[in-house]
Amino acid sequence: MSASTGDSGDITLYRLQACPYCERVVKKLQEYDLDYDSRFVEPMHSDRNVVKRISGKRTVPAIVDENTGVTMSESANIVEYLDATYGTGGA
Repeated sequence: MSASTGDSGDITLYRLQACPYCERVVKKLQEYDLDYDSRFVEPMHSDRNVVKRISGKRTVPAIVDENTGVTMSESANIVEYLDATYGTGGA
């Protein structure tokens, strides 16, 4: 498992500091020992243009999975996706 702020992982996680929804996704990524890049975004909702460009929304967490071409937001959806893709019976 490695989290970095560089470009080492195939998954990029857009998140906020101390965001419980973001931490839920981080825990799931760590559970599956997935390499990912953490990108911390602007705390002000209206300033999250980078997230809007990639996911169509300004909400976090959001992920981009280069392995599958999936981009999504909402922690519950992301956790469900990670379970289905990387959990038992997944990829």
